Amino acid sequence: MGLTRRLEEHGDRPALIFPGRTPIPYRDLALRVAAVAAEFGPEKKLVAVAAEPTEHAVISYLAAMHGRHAVALIPPCDASALDDFVADYSPEIICRRVDARWRCRTGAGESNGALHPDLAVLLGTSGSTGKSRYVRLSAAAIEANARAIVSYLELSHRDRAALILPFHYSYGLSVLNSHLEAGASIYFPKHGASHSAFAQEMREASCTNISGVPYSFEMMDHAGFRRHDLPELRFMTVAGGRMQQALAETFRRHLADNSGCFFMMYGQTEATARIAYVPPGELEGNLGSIGIAIPGGKLRLADEDGRPIEQNGEPGELIYSGPNVMMGYAHRRADLATAHEVADLRTGDIAKRDDRGFYSIVGRRKRMSKIAGLRLSHDAIETALEKAGIAAAVVGDDERILAMVTTPNVDDNEVLQVMMAASGLPRPHLEVARATSLRKLASGKVDYASLHARLRAPRQQMAMNVLDAFRNAFYPRQVGPSDTFEKLGGDSLLYVQLSLTLERKLGSLPQGWETMPVGDLAQTAEPRNHNRSIDSQLVLRAAAILLVVIHHATLWPIPGGAATLVMLVGFSLARFQRHRLFAGDGLTVLRPLAANLALYAPIVAGFSLARREVLWPSVFLSGNLGFATPPHMVPYLYWFVEAYAQTILLWVILFSIPQARRIADAMPLASGIFVLAIAVAAKFLTPLVWYIGGPQIFTLPDILYLAILGWCLYFLDTPPKRKAFFAVATVLCLVLAWWGGNWTGSWVKFMLVLGAVFVLLFIPRITLPTWAAPLILPVSAASYHIYLFHRVIPDWLLPQLDLGTQQPSGPAAAISIGLASGLAVFWLQKQFIGWLAYRRASRLGWRSHVVGGPLEAAE
Repeated sequence: MGLTRRLEEHGDRPALIFPGRTPIPYRDLALRVAAVAAEFGPEKKLVAVAAEPTEHAVISYLAAMHGRHAVALIPPCDASALDDFVADYSPEIICRRVDARWRCRTGAGESNGALHPDLAVLLGTSGSTGKSRYVRLSAAAIEANARAIVSYLELSHRDRAALILPFHYSYGLSVLNSHLEAGASIYFPKHGASHSAFAQEMREASCTNISGVPYSFEMMDHAGFRRHDLPELRFMTVAGGRMQQALAETFRRHLADNSGCFFMMYGQTEATARIAYVPPGELEGNLGSIGIAIPGGKLRLADEDGRPIEQNGEPGELIYSGPNVMMGYAHRRADLATAHEVADLRTGDIAKRDDRGFYSIVGRRKRMSKIAGLRLSHDAIETALEKAGIAAAVVGDDERILAMVTTPNVDDNEVLQVMMAASGLPRPHLEVARATSLRKLASGKVDYASLHARLRAPRQQMAMNVLDAFRNAFYPRQVGPSDTFEKLGGDSLLYVQLSLTLERKLGSLPQGWETMPVGDLAQTAEPRNHNRSIDSQLVLRAAAILLVVIHHATLWPIPGGAATLVMLVGFSLARFQRHRLFAGDGLTVLRPLAANLALYAPIVAGFSLARREVLWPSVFLSGNLGFATPPHMVPYLYWFVEAYAQTILLWVILFSIPQARRIADAMPLASGIFVLAIAVAAKFLTPLVWYIGGPQIFTLPDILYLAILGWCLYFLDTPPKRKAFFAVATVLCLVLAWWGGNWTGSWVKFMLVLGAVFVLLFIPRITLPTWAAPLILPVSAASYHIYLFHRVIPDWLLPQLDLGTQQPSGPAAAISIGLASGLAVFWLQKQFIGWLAYRRASRLGWRSHVVGGPLEAAE
């Protein structure tokens, strides 16, 4: 085989890399492969290799290929699979671990049956029941597929793959073969994709690419993979089943933001792994597509009679032609002597072609039912459920269709409505069952065979309703399973409040949950443990509001809480509203501001009634600018609300300018730093031309730099940038502490701000004991309510009780009552909105979010 005979050409470049060991260079690999091949002998034999992720297994595979033998790759942890293969195919050589040592044992030296000269590799098919049948692949098919992958991935000797997939699986084998073809290196990770240390290991190993099945990416996302900076990571690839579009978009965007590429691919073992791919530049907006044929291959569609389908948009069976198509199947040893039986591969998948020549899978020919004269695709029904935000695996026979649902927050009636619309069947032919998760094959695909044994299992109910939580948070807007927090226009306060509810329901929240559809988010529930990982912004917000309450109750010199909250306003604008700001959608950005001001209005009305005049400066949110004296406005305590509103309005006005939007979108960090410099200058220079004394510290020119500082923090996406910016922030805070009076309160304030900067830059999540989270999260969620109401009752009640700041009980009572007041208002608001949302849901029958019409049944 040319692939193995070219190994030596790559010289001392690393070929196989294992953690904690010296890499095996290509020259040494070539020598060892040739030596083992010589031990196998010159006569063509069948070699069975237990494909464990070790150098011995890889070398045994390559040696069999080098000696032009036929090699079968067997799952290494499945003794029965190897026993069955030996019984059915009588291999002359078996390579596996025996007594903790790798051994290749030969038989008596006699051939057990003829082998076709072209036969090179046998791979078991995934998803088959009983004993596996094997796909027969030629050496030419292996090489053709490897060269095609090298071509469209643009692999070179500089690449290094992380092999997280087993190489008895065709996808994993294609990663190994293509990188050896390119003279690249293959790294065998110590940690799996679900491990929290996986990303750091990828960084330390300088891996340029990672390939996985959809489940691999689910595990990586849950483990916080995207929080890590991997400067060498050039691309990631996914295949092996349908990937949730929300997760695919998350990784596409993440890689694009870091100058990388995301390849979504389609393949089958029968085509030596790869059949089609979506060019990364065309992936945005085409996440449901499988793209175009790989180099050297060709795709077409045919109807049930084999006639070609030329019209775009018409479904038909996907047929692939190319040099990587299998020779045929094998069930026993005698089949291994058979010549090529397959010219064009009928994939069994029903697909459509669009006007650009991109193909999309819409169903599976073999996963069909025929009921009441209708031929129904199980995959088409699955797709309809997915579009409605319901994760499910669909199986059936010619009497009924059953959906095994893993999304816990949807009612059975909702599932049935989608199934009836997609299939055209009446209710008696449809059933719904429940499972917390679906069993997966080694390839990561759903094990549909095992589902038939679970169809009669008792229904499992889970005590959560994520959709309800979103409906309550965004009332009166309608919310469906396909909506996301970001799409709904959520802001920082809603993020905090909804986090509290979701943490309680799901156990913990995955990183980036605000971009996940509600239906997908509901699937992330996991058992509670002794610790909970919390978004650090939530902890910062709780700490900041506690400082505000304590500072106001005790008059201690700890004025850093409000400054931290202002910085979080800017950070949250970047995190949640940047896309709308860049698009000039100011009205959506203003909507949360209006909701928050509605809660502030009773405060202004109450003080106006008490003072028997309309407090116009506070009505127009300008009281903090010093144009009025305190008797004609609400207390300076509420300057934060006015500054918050002014900041949002300023951002909207700025981004209403097309040129400003274009610059900010193209260079968010650079433009942010430029504006930050202007805001810092304004803080120093404004008092020289407009000085109003003590209230100066409440004005927008005095605090705007904090919001812009928070905005910039979000766009610092690499460790060097974060470190450099933190050094600048340190100098700035030191200067401001000295310039602000060089007294205790000034130093406390700016050191607290600097600490908050450090947390936002370097500690995205904070692990808390389980008992601590329920104490901190409610305070964080109710922070705005606490700010508004924490002095209302204490200022009225404590003087009547003759409790002041001079008595220890006075501040303690003020702090306790202040926190309780805000928490109580927050709880009452939630109850009221929840009641309104419940009334609407009852009136709509929970059907408003079931979208999409009937799917055309595959003919």
